[in-house]
Amino acid sequence: MSLNLLDEKVWKKFSKDEKRVNGNYVNLMGADLEELAGVDVKRLQHLAAILRGFIFAAVEAGQSGHPGGSSAKVEQLLALVLGENLAFDPINPKNPGRDRIIWSAGHCTPGLFAMNSLIYEILRRSGRQFSEAAVQPVLPEHLLRFRHSDGPQGHAEGHYPLADTSTGPSGHGLSGAGGMAIVHKSCGLPTKVYVMMGDAESEEGMTYEARNVLAATGTDNIIVSLDYNHFGIDGPIEEAMNSTYIDHWRGMGWNMIEVDGHNVLEVLYAYRLAPKIFNNSRPTVVICHTLKGKLYGSKENTAASHGAPIKHDEYIEVMKNLGFDIPGIPKEVMKDIEVILKNISPEDEKYVLEKLDIGAKKIKPESELVRQMAVTLGNRALVNPTSLRRPDTLPPELIFEEGSKVATRKAAGAWYKWLMGQTAFFYAGAGDLGGSIVTAPAENMYGLITAKNPLGRGIRFGIAEQNMAMMSATLTQDILPGGFHPVSVFGTYAVFTTMIGNCVRLAVINNHLYPAHKGFFIMYAAHDGPETGEDGPTHQGLYWMSLYNAIPGIKVYKPMDANEMVEMLFYALEKGEPIALSAMRPDTPVIKRGGDVPPAMAATWGAYVYKPFKENDKQKTVLVICGAQMLFNTLEILPNLEKNYDVKIICVTSPELFEELRHTNERVAQQVLPDHERELVVALHNGWKGFLYPFMLPKNYEKRSVCIDTYLKSGNVEEVYEVAHLTPAEIEQKILNAIIK
Repeated sequence: MSLNLLDEKVWKKFSKDEKRVNGNYVNLMGADLEELAGVDVKRLQHLAAILRGFIFAAVEAGQSGHPGGSSAKVEQLLALVLGENLAFDPINPKNPGRDRIIWSAGHCTPGLFAMNSLIYEILRRSGRQFSEAAVQPVLPEHLLRFRHSDGPQGHAEGHYPLADTSTGPSGHGLSGAGGMAIVHKSCGLPTKVYVMMGDAESEEGMTYEARNVLAATGTDNIIVSLDYNHFGIDGPIEEAMNSTYIDHWRGMGWNMIEVDGHNVLEVLYAYRLAPKIFNNSRPTVVICHTLKGKLYGSKENTAASHGAPIKHDEYIEVMKNLGFDIPGIPKEVMKDIEVILKNISPEDEKYVLEKLDIGAKKIKPESELVRQMAVTLGNRALVNPTSLRRPDTLPPELIFEEGSKVATRKAAGAWYKWLMGQTAFFYAGAGDLGGSIVTAPAENMYGLITAKNPLGRGIRFGIAEQNMAMMSATLTQDILPGGFHPVSVFGTYAVFTTMIGNCVRLAVINNHLYPAHKGFFIMYAAHDGPETGEDGPTHQGLYWMSLYNAIPGIKVYKPMDANEMVEMLFYALEKGEPIALSAMRPDTPVIKRGGDVPPAMAATWGAYVYKPFKENDKQKTVLVICGAQMLFNTLEILPNLEKNYDVKIICVTSPELFEELRHTNERVAQQVLPDHERELVVALHNGWKGFLYPFMLPKNYEKRSVCIDTYLKSGNVEEVYEVAHLTPAEIEQKILNAIIK
């Protein structure tokens, strides 16, 4: 007798079988499952052949791509999209009330585009109108230009229907999906986040970090569909992961359902059961046992199917085995696609349209979802963070007394706490350093997100910098019902930010590819410079900014004092462009302003004149200084320099902002540093000398750079500056060596 496990009585009886159900583990493999009302398994199997035909044709056309994982995931895609599981409207694929799909296996675009081709070809045939420009679907004819500059791209990008962020590097997608899922649950939304993932990705350390955090935060609205085909690119995953595979998930507290990934009914049951049967505030993974390169000829069930096409003659044979009597003329793949299209019958069209209509109806009206958020979040402000502006009169907690000593990290922490109180859509976390880098006050305002406190806004990432960055950056690229756009800050010591560079790179690439969903985040590089002295060279953040200077779409901000920190954060929020924010650990003097020294807001120019020339008859020199301690060490010896030189001092807070100023307001930029003064510049930085190269002439880079170009030792601030040969006396001598002709 077949079983309908969606029936409560049947499920209760089935769950008593300890071989099938054990706590948070369910095994559906080989279970005698009853077909479900409205589900036509034979038709889905026929549509599986259609999808594989599109997949193999796309790879043949491009002579490039990833057929292995794509073909393995076909039944998963069908069960998800056409199995009455997914809240999705193909006419409005970015409806904010939809369920999200993240392709952690971002290389499986042949599968993504095959599903697009099936859906939008059928919509086109049915006469249903959709705007190609707005929807940006992949149609069958587009497959001919797969992996070409004018065609569907090689990895998943967030603007495509059924893909909700740009992915590619293995393992990153799970973390990104986790960030979105955390936001949705913490706002009281009923939406789910599905992750299409490959088994080899579990080798990536970031996925371990994500599995931990998602279990700890009680993020039960995420469902991972994991393609367990045993192969990576180079060979079996067991060569890298020798322990029992399911323990890598179940051992971290995840719910688990095992299925035959090519049995579409088992997969469909798993997706329907996942949100209903566990009720334990844990995420769920559906382990789908599959064959890599399913039905892809000689490469089926091999690592070789991962990213290489079969030979043309074998391609013809494979397609005919799928039921497509293609002509197989080299470089005329459209004729093959036309054969596939002829195999989509009117009955297929009707079935697909019915299932898509059911998926669209699962999306709740946006107004209802906004009301639901408002009720859930109570009196929290439903305000887009990037719509907030600097108050004309700053609150007292964001004003720091001139002449007092305040660490810039403390000013940043005060601003984060202020922002947390202004919007319901700000998230804060740190790599086990919240107290040290002062994100904790913001994290604790609504508490850490846990199963018992799902509406918190702090995320305890632990020592897991990569996952922290990917989660926090990706969550800013989602738009919630009502148009609300979350933002985040995630922090660690500056020296450790190089570990998360790829996550930040991927996030800003997504901003570039999908500007409609561009996200704002603060990558918080705390304890910057040699001032983190006692911990020695492993903790002294001296060179990290070189990476972020090189990545388009993010700028490095390095305020000189606490008041500049506040002004630069307000400026960044208004611009909405991600920043890498430097903050110092020790208390340093808050600059006294007035007279020649401009207001702290001048820091948003990227550079400002701290002290102008006296315009006497002495030889002129321009000191371009970055780093508060460098400024105050230089001011100690300024009287000595001025005995023989007319000295101008420029404080630098962001070379990239200053370069931008040169394009947007050349008049102000020339007032700060006229072109003819560049040959007079001596650059002083308590870190990488290349940071200040934009202020110099190329011929002066080496001779006129006063910086730190090696690793230091442990010591207090004074001792470390001695080791770096940047005491006031040594700075004076280096300046003189640079300017003496």
